[in-house]
Amino acid sequence: MTSIMIGTMVLCFALTISVAVSIGLAAILGIQASNAHMLISVKEMFNSINKFPLAAIPFFILAGNLMETGGISRRLVEFAKSIVGGIQGGLPMTCVLTCMIFAAVSGSSVATTFAIGAILIPALIKHGYPVTYAASLQATSAELGVVIPPSIPMILYGVSAEVSIGELFIAGFGPGLLIAGALMLFVWLYCKWKGWGKNDGDGRLSFGKATLQAGWALLMPVIILGGIYGGIFTPTEASAVAVLYALVVGMLIYREIRIQDLYIVLRKSVVSSAVIMFIIANAGLFAFLITRAGVPEAIGIWLQDVLKSPAYFLLGVNAALFIIGMFIETSAAIIVLAPILAPVAQHFGIDPVHFGLIMVVNLALGMITPPFGVNLFAACTVARISLDRIVGQLIPFVLVVLTCLMIVTYVPAVSLTLRDLVYAR
Repeated sequence: MTSIMIGTMVLCFALTISVAVSIGLAAILGIQASNAHMLISVKEMFNSINKFPLAAIPFFILAGNLMETGGISRRLVEFAKSIVGGIQGGLPMTCVLTCMIFAAVSGSSVATTFAIGAILIPALIKHGYPVTYAASLQATSAELGVVIPPSIPMILYGVSAEVSIGELFIAGFGPGLLIAGALMLFVWLYCKWKGWGKNDGDGRLSFGKATLQAGWALLMPVIILGGIYGGIFTPTEASAVAVLYALVVGMLIYREIRIQDLYIVLRKSVVSSAVIMFIIANAGLFAFLITRAGVPEAIGIWLQDVLKSPAYFLLGVNAALFIIGMFIETSAAIIVLAPILAPVAQHFGIDPVHFGLIMVVNLALGMITPPFGVNLFAACTVARISLDRIVGQLIPFVLVVLTCLMIVTYVPAVSLTLRDLVYAR
């Protein structure tokens, strides 16, 4: 059964069939091969999405779309530009900093790419940066959308591996700040070397004026994250609060969302949510079948025999996840792999929260690596260029994030220090 399922899935991937359909078809054939009742498919697919924390996904997607339409993202750009935009290479640094702030509410890298990229990619091109560099930078910076909490992949890992989502969220700040800092340092040095961005400060607002204009936008992550860690509401409830706040600010304060805009925003959010939920349902059925067949246990025993130490185990997992992330969508990869790998990691004495951050950061790399990097497609859509044109500019950014991944992997304190302070053991 297992060989039929994996063979079918790989064949479907090779034929460029969508990830959700590939996984679902492989699972259905697995049920047929094992002579099990087909009602199992309906039951397990429903069970996969019948989990309260997953309700946060459509709400965070909707909040991100409302922020884009309501002018919140534009004001965040002006605020970030007022901080770092006055130095050479300040505009690329603004892109990274804005994505980091926007990520503190959106939870989605694709939403971050569209919301921030629609403003900053044209601005970067106008200031003389190559369009390929602008698109690569935006795609990479938007990866922070799934590392800085709240994060949809963290929610999925928490549900799949039965780990506290609140602990995952607080642990995400360390890796997120590390990646953001490394990217900002890299683009500053790169612009110095290339001689780009000497006029990036043109049209920049003063810090006071930009802060005043973006005040309501900046208050949003404070309310959301403060509410979660202050014990006022759960991460799932926070997603609904984010929607309400974005709607009130966009319609009543900034007055950039009209009644007729709501249909377009809701429609886009429903489509995005449905795609993710369909992947989750099919991946849940697939994970149930391979678990029933004893695959996780067999993989665990094999890994323990081959990879004798936690260091080798983490190196092997990172190599495998990096390759898997190139071809499989992040949400599907987490749902399928987390129940398999998390117990093995715990056997090696690796904290499940730390391992979750390793998985999320690694698979987030898949969003900026060809051939199926969703951030790349989004950035190329905004920049109106083909994917093959940005690969050369993308390599240095991938290397920077890979370096950060190695630090996150082998220095657990990056992820766990803040978690241990907030959730005192």
